[in-house]
Amino acid sequence: MLNSSKHILHSSAQDSMVETQQTIAVKNLYIESYGCAMNFSDSEIIASILSVHGYTIINKEEEADVIFLNTCAIRDNAEQRIRQRLKHLKGNKRRNKELIVGVLGCMAERLKDQLLEEEKLVDIVVGPDAYRELPKLIAEVEMGQRAINVLLSKEETYGEINPIRLNTNGINAFVSIMRGCDNMCAFCVVPFTRGRERSRSPESIVAEVQNLDKNGYKEVTLLGQNVDSYLWFGGGPKKDFRQLTTQEQESSISFAMLLSLVAQAAPQMRIRFSTSHPKDLQQDVLETMKAHDNICKHIHLPAQSGSNRILHLMNRGYTAEWYLQKIADIKMIMPECSISGDIITGFCTETTEDHLATLRLIEQCEFNFSFMYSYSERPGTMAAKKMPDDVDNATKALRLTEIIASQQKMSLFNNQKQIGKTVKVLVESVSKKSQTDWQGRTEQNIMCVFPKGNHKPGDFIKVKIESCTSGTLLCKLV
Repeated sequence: MLNSSKHILHSSAQDSMVETQQTIAVKNLYIESYGCAMNFSDSEIIASILSVHGYTIINKEEEADVIFLNTCAIRDNAEQRIRQRLKHLKGNKRRNKELIVGVLGCMAERLKDQLLEEEKLVDIVVGPDAYRELPKLIAEVEMGQRAINVLLSKEETYGEINPIRLNTNGINAFVSIMRGCDNMCAFCVVPFTRGRERSRSPESIVAEVQNLDKNGYKEVTLLGQNVDSYLWFGGGPKKDFRQLTTQEQESSISFAMLLSLVAQAAPQMRIRFSTSHPKDLQQDVLETMKAHDNICKHIHLPAQSGSNRILHLMNRGYTAEWYLQKIADIKMIMPECSISGDIITGFCTETTEDHLATLRLIEQCEFNFSFMYSYSERPGTMAAKKMPDDVDNATKALRLTEIIASQQKMSLFNNQKQIGKTVKVLVESVSKKSQTDWQGRTEQNIMCVFPKGNHKPGDFIKVKIESCTSGTLLCKLV
């Protein structure tokens, strides 16, 4: 689901800064993040890097000396939103001739020089692996140049950087455990915008989680494009386990092992993770989830399609039957585990029969919820190079409507089964629909709404489910 956020955390500049050519005078930075959780996590790294160089993170764009849009390129409408946003910022440029505007992240990596040429107000273009260079690039712009760095790295993880938590409620936080993706799904631009997989050291991950725990956070989500392929053996690009030396194999840390380390390091915190690739989700991860009470029983497992023909064209590496068996394995080990999915409709050459197969898969899997999209061709991907985008927009829209309706029906069915149960909820914020209610999620990642009572955000409480909608459990305090 495409999201955007205007970060609202203020951070004080350091009192003294090292005098180097890259040192920047105290100025104001305004960051907007678009797209996936990885982008939001990256913005916290960007804020940390620039705060060391004298920048204060502000929440008013009109007061900014530098405005960064941290972008998403996974769907065309995401990029169009950024282009519209850049047009809006022309007014800021007119009012402040010294204003620096930068496009960062996946869209910057994909379009590179085009952004500098087509969008004349863009001063800086920086890819996801070059954020350490931002102070230098800003200095170049201040000297009258335009600046670009979109080089991808096989080593960069920003592992030792302590992120500045942006737009935070002080309760939930993201921790990036790896970067990049080695899966060449035909529809996906991520391998081209974020590079090869590389894992962050377990020591730095555990230290970051412990620091969050110390500072009162109650829930952490471990992030990666494909967390199940996390593998630490001392650094460098990820290798297949079979390619490691005997010494590397003996000392390597898998995702299941990392999960256990994190769960033990912060036993009072809830631990979540996202995203899993079905072909890489191993049984040891499921066993680890079962063994630790503080690891939430929810798995996001993108299916994308229920048609074997389409799955093959997508280069997903599994069949619908294999995927259903993986769902069965999860339920066998953890019957209480909720499962969410991703669905893409209208992929190249998709027929009515393929579409019906996807509807059957949704019904068979009984997803608690899903993120559902119509196919958007991305330049540079295997699909764009070799396959016709031949499903018309009207058909895509109709099929997406049917898929959403099917999922809503399944979500309502699952939520109705919870009525009468008492569940543990983490209080997160005021309900969007009522100032007298709190909202918070169960460990299965289902949203609950309940009276405030004497509780406050950050409390773990028990509530009894009285009724529901397809997206929310309506509860009373126990």
